[in-house]
Amino acid sequence: MLNSQTGQGIFAGGGPTDKFYYYNKIVKWFAYATMLWGIVGMLAGILAAFQLVFPVLNFNTAYTTFGRVRPVHTNAVIFAFVGNGIFMGVYYSLQRLCKSRMFSDTLSKIHFWGWQSIIVCAAITLLLGITSGKEYAELEWPIDILIALIWVVFGINMFGTIIKRRERHLYVAIWFYIATFVTVAMLHIVNSFELPFTWIKSYSFYAGVQDALVQWWYGHNAVAFFLTTPYLGLMYYFMPKVANRPVYSYRLSIIHFWALIFLYIWAGPHHLLYTALPDWAQSLGTVFSLMLIFPSWGGMLNGLLTLRGAWDKVREEPVLKFMVVAVTAYGMATLEGPMLALKNVNAISHYTDWTVAHVHVGALGWNGFLTFGILYFLIPRIFQTKLYSTKMANWHFWIGTLGIVFYVVPMYWAGFMQSLAWKQITPEGNLKYQFLETVKQMQPFYAMRGIGGVLYLIGALFMVYNLIKTIKAGVAMNEEAAEAAPLSAIVEHHSGEHWHRWIERRPVQMLVLSLILVAIGGAIEIIPTFLVKSNIPTIASVKPYTPLELQGRDVYIREGCYVCHSQMVRPFRTEVLRYGDYSKAGEFVYDHPFQWGSKRIGPDLAREGAPGKLKKSDSWHFNHLYEPSSISEGTIMPRYTWLFENNIDTALTPAKIRAMQTLGVPYPAGYDKIANQELMAQAEKIKANLQAEANIKIGANKEIVAVIAYLQRLGRDITLEQKTTETK
Repeated sequence: MLNSQTGQGIFAGGGPTDKFYYYNKIVKWFAYATMLWGIVGMLAGILAAFQLVFPVLNFNTAYTTFGRVRPVHTNAVIFAFVGNGIFMGVYYSLQRLCKSRMFSDTLSKIHFWGWQSIIVCAAITLLLGITSGKEYAELEWPIDILIALIWVVFGINMFGTIIKRRERHLYVAIWFYIATFVTVAMLHIVNSFELPFTWIKSYSFYAGVQDALVQWWYGHNAVAFFLTTPYLGLMYYFMPKVANRPVYSYRLSIIHFWALIFLYIWAGPHHLLYTALPDWAQSLGTVFSLMLIFPSWGGMLNGLLTLRGAWDKVREEPVLKFMVVAVTAYGMATLEGPMLALKNVNAISHYTDWTVAHVHVGALGWNGFLTFGILYFLIPRIFQTKLYSTKMANWHFWIGTLGIVFYVVPMYWAGFMQSLAWKQITPEGNLKYQFLETVKQMQPFYAMRGIGGVLYLIGALFMVYNLIKTIKAGVAMNEEAAEAAPLSAIVEHHSGEHWHRWIERRPVQMLVLSLILVAIGGAIEIIPTFLVKSNIPTIASVKPYTPLELQGRDVYIREGCYVCHSQMVRPFRTEVLRYGDYSKAGEFVYDHPFQWGSKRIGPDLAREGAPGKLKKSDSWHFNHLYEPSSISEGTIMPRYTWLFENNIDTALTPAKIRAMQTLGVPYPAGYDKIANQELMAQAEKIKANLQAEANIKIGANKEIVAVIAYLQRLGRDITLEQKTTETK
């Protein structure tokens, strides 16, 4: 028969049972990795936070600038800390929900060591500047292939366990695990289409508007199906387990699951409101984002109401404290996300620190606190002992909570201040603030954000110490004895059962149906941008980058400049006043990858090279990159002195041109053979300009020359009417 509230089978036949062992060793390994990479990711985040207050912390080396540290932080937190936390929770809960040992110990070990190898490769390559230049998908093509292979290993291991289960019905947590596996695989594969031109470097298969849509379809749904759905599965398993209460509503969990996975996949375009993305795609993103409130809050309420009658236990049990705040943070973030998808709200929030605050409510509250709670629950059980110090766990809870508050409140405030300052106009119709003035106003808030990060890290260090002491006091139970009736012996009663029970008995059908549901939204949004030419009107004056500009663009991407600078002038009066004419879809047809950015720590660069009053000289860019503070007093931009020492890698120019030709960029046939001649001719002109403008002597073959060429190209293909007297 079946437990009507949990969906788990109960053997009622009284016959013989199977005896087996749960494989706790793999859970233990992933728990260790979660703690290790959590500390590493938080340290990188704190360094990045204080680099925006004290630029000296960039250490004037190529490997430690904000543009390289920030991707290390995001990848370490998302894929190392949260990723290992997911696998820790799934490997523990799946065995018990299926009443079966993991399908293969060998696959479990390959999964663990493969994932750690990916993390190490990611850290090394990102610090070296080897990046695809796409946020949350920065890793280059060999690592992308390794991710796909290891993800398939995880999927085989998970489905093998499900297939050989001794529990007839699939509990709600497993539904979310299945959707996570199939959707993340789809997202990663589609977004990772790229054309290699060396053994470690590639160009995105997509360009401009198409690349932006695919990237944020991936980026938003990486949040949805890597940071949300697996954690909802963990919530549905661990909260009832710790509280010793059944899930509040089985029917609500059904609505939560199917509505969430169908609606979430459509919402990616809300990251691109007021950009050059076609209006119809922006509107679809907004509509489906608003609908997401209902399943998201249904899941939150299902989690919190599970604790009915257990609130006394919440006050006493640190694990439940962490979980309650985690689920509450999930509710806050999933209300705020749809709100930010409203165009009038997005006009305020986009490119500001408001978005940073929103993201970290989810990351620190939802993912971080739920992971901490699971660690506090699992480690004492695996090591057959009590938690070393409940008092220390409570201290961790309060310090961590205070850290979240110190982090997000200043960022919300900063976001509103940025937006208001950027939009202020004098009675005469001029911009009131130069961009650099708004940067200076943000520094106290960035400092408070850094302090919040330090508090959060201190709490995590309390946890690590507490769990190490717990581990030392116990003995690891790597093989946990269990017994259950074989699947064939379970007695079931199908008459009058809920219709959803049918699919709960069929994991393969659930996987296929999940894939169909999540593929619908992506296909409807992405395919028309490739097939309907009117979505991206051509502009005759837009030409491919010259070889020197292409080299400079690659250096720009290598240094992570997109992390601080956008290249997208939105159709607002103040942005047109500040930067020039708003951006058009046809401008970006040769951009592999796109570089629209998501945050303005520095000003927008879309019109940086356009003729007019805002035009800067070659010598201005030279001096600004060598010593930013000599040009812009109070700037937080790091120095890029290595650009003046490194030579342009002209040996790669022909391969880059050929790759671009393959991607459809209309360079003439045989152009790769003369590309370096044109490169040096343009470089010599810039060298001469520097000499004439400021008596600057620099070799024409240096990377700084290529970067100047690229910056001076931005916006030059579009005829502009500059309307401002501001000097950025």
